[in-house]
Amino acid sequence: MLKNTDAALEVAEKIGYPVICKAAAGGGGRGMQVAHTPEDLKSAFEKASKEAEAAFGDGRMYMEKFLQQPRHIEVQILADKHGHVYTLGERDCSLQRRHQKIFEEAPSPALSQEERDKLLKICQKACQKMGYVGAGTLEFLYENGIFSFIEMNTRVQVEHPITEMTTGIDIVQAQIKVAAGEKLDWPSYAPALRGHSIEVRINAEDPKTFMPRPGTVTDYYTPGGPGVRVDSALYPGYTVPPYYDANVAKLIVHADTRDACLAKLKRCLEEFVIGGLTTNIPLHQALLEHEDIQSGDYTIHFLTHFLGPSAS
Repeated sequence: MLKNTDAALEVAEKIGYPVICKAAAGGGGRGMQVAHTPEDLKSAFEKASKEAEAAFGDGRMYMEKFLQQPRHIEVQILADKHGHVYTLGERDCSLQRRHQKIFEEAPSPALSQEERDKLLKICQKACQKMGYVGAGTLEFLYENGIFSFIEMNTRVQVEHPITEMTTGIDIVQAQIKVAAGEKLDWPSYAPALRGHSIEVRINAEDPKTFMPRPGTVTDYYTPGGPGVRVDSALYPGYTVPPYYDANVAKLIVHADTRDACLAKLKRCLEEFVIGGLTTNIPLHQALLEHEDIQSGDYTIHFLTHFLGPSAS
């Protein structure tokens, strides 16, 4: 762990610029700053450390090489107490703002089947070796055919429904069974994926400035039909408070192909009604019109260029 800028400068000289300072006790994009030069690093380290101290009560930092145009790929793991480790495919979470995911899909349109199989096998072996038990997600940055490990989240994640849609496995139910000591007895360590799934996070925020927009729900209508799922606690009369994360719903769609999935998502966003709140639904609609999203050719920096100054 890095406790001061002198230590950070030493590490940066060894791994080379640009680098990214990250909170040791953090998550959700808090306590992260990029530095391209030694001068940048001094202010970046101090800013990230202060943010981490305020958010997590721990200002310690670590550092990684900052990749230029990577994708964010993560692998869902389920492991029981009987030595069985299963990989439930990968998720592509590259559409992010301030390191906060807003649009996730499975499987990743960037990976070949050969790359997918190789990554899943590595993750399975890693979890077997450390004796991992429960649900977990191994996260990577992927660039030029190379996977660089970021971290492992030892919990169910917000985007787990797209994995449930493409595997038919209830991850929360499986985690409860594992905790009860039951055996996960599936025929393959990597269950076959079925079609394509996308999740978008519906937030109570201005779609251009991203300022939180708490308020009271006046009307609420969710889209439906085969392959459509909405996870939310909203209802007419509910007041969204200003004290927490702005996420108020998750819209998840599934179809046989990615193109059909995108078309279904577009239809569902048009039908989704949350009266009384300003949400980021217009942002998702604009994203679906962009050729890079339609082709699946985007990186973690896409939103920065798409949104301009409002992304920072």
